[in-house]
Amino acid sequence: MDDRKVTHQPAAENRPDTRSRARELEDHGKIDRHYAAEIVGLVRSSLAPAVLKDKLEDYHENDIAEAFNDLHPAERARLATLLDTDQLTDIFESMDEEQRDRFFPELPVKKAVALLNKGMDADTAAKLLRSTGPVRRDLIVELLDPGVREDIRLVSSFTEEQIGSHMTTNYIEIPSSASVKEAMRLLKQQAAENDNIQTLYVLDKDGTLAGAIDLKDLIIARSSQPLSDIVAQNYPYIYANEQIDEILDELKDYSEDSIPVLDNDNQLVGVITGSDVLALYQEEMEEDYARLAGLSAQEDLNETLFRSVKKRIPWLCVLLFLAMGVSSVVGIFEPVVAKLTMVAAFQSLILDMSGNVGTQSLAVSLRVLTDDELTWNQKLYLVFKETRTGAANGFIIGLFSCLVMGVYIYVAYPYDFATSYAISGVIGLSMLISMVVSSLFGTVIPILFQAVHVDPATASGPLITTINDLTAVLTYYTLVFVFLIQVMHLGG
Repeated sequence: MDDRKVTHQPAAENRPDTRSRARELEDHGKIDRHYAAEIVGLVRSSLAPAVLKDKLEDYHENDIAEAFNDLHPAERARLATLLDTDQLTDIFESMDEEQRDRFFPELPVKKAVALLNKGMDADTAAKLLRSTGPVRRDLIVELLDPGVREDIRLVSSFTEEQIGSHMTTNYIEIPSSASVKEAMRLLKQQAAENDNIQTLYVLDKDGTLAGAIDLKDLIIARSSQPLSDIVAQNYPYIYANEQIDEILDELKDYSEDSIPVLDNDNQLVGVITGSDVLALYQEEMEEDYARLAGLSAQEDLNETLFRSVKKRIPWLCVLLFLAMGVSSVVGIFEPVVAKLTMVAAFQSLILDMSGNVGTQSLAVSLRVLTDDELTWNQKLYLVFKETRTGAANGFIIGLFSCLVMGVYIYVAYPYDFATSYAISGVIGLSMLISMVVSSLFGTVIPILFQAVHVDPATASGPLITTINDLTAVLTYYTLVFVFLIQVMHLGG
């Protein structure tokens, strides 16, 4: 693929510099809708196939991928038939996963087979096959080249949660018995089919990983030099059946362009590239964000109504029962509210601040807990630090609320100055206590979840907020009952 491919533009004086255009696409990932619209117009024109194909070669594959969104299924099938396999491969590699899943099932079977045979990574090919129907999928698999079919079946044998389902079989392997000269020859042979050539993996005669060689070291090595002199025997590796969420932080710490993936017999079965690690980490962050928002999975703009409801309803049901608990507690204090109705007006103030503080502590805790090397002493210090911060913030906000609300109650309600500040004092004290407890819960709950091997992000914002609401209501109305009704006999 030529990254500096010229983007077609009819008027020469308006044509942008092609290198700048390609660089803009690569650096920013932005698609100019003007080019996509031009492509749609060309596809819907009456141009002869040869002419249309020639014009499409002037466009960047990112623009053509974007144009796929605006074409009808029949038009996409026509365009796919028109493009050669190299072009179609470049276009599909420019698409995100959601686009590939939408458009791959529409490809003619012959084009789909050619696309997968072309050298697309086995993990991507396996995901594409999962997006199509079982009958069509079986037909495509039978028509694939034997080597491609075997690679796809290998990757498909792992679950989505295992790292093996995201590995690629695109790598260079060298036998440990080879000389430097033979290694160079094998590199040239395999480089035609594999583009991950920065790191070469050295295997013993039974296929066991013996180490890795950096391409630069092989190039500068003398022909007479033993291969063992340039083999890194302490190169990092992972096992294909390991859970992604358990090793992702470890993978992030490596600066290698690819990490070998082994089976249980320590034989090399694939590699995880740096771009794969980045994609997995981004996906993990999106899932954590979704959980923080109370979703069972992440959503996108094109999500169907059914799928959106399916992802949101589980947490909403849990939160509904928790909210019923909050309402029940409020009901218990109904006699208190009946005697001093004005206190109900300040309930939302305390609940809101309590929820805000709890969410802040949760966000800080989730970020800190991504470090798997964190000791229990450090976790306890985190709890202490967040509780202390909550107490400091609660004191400031509570004191400010007490001062301001005292004046407000004196003006708005028929109470003298002392009584007004007694009520505002209860409001400020309730806010202080609820903010301290909220900070504590926002830190302790995710730590406890992690201790029992549950994703801390499951302690989502809505969950923490609802628990804090329950605590804040209990605190507020208990203080109102004790100080304002029992001690000061207000509302009697």
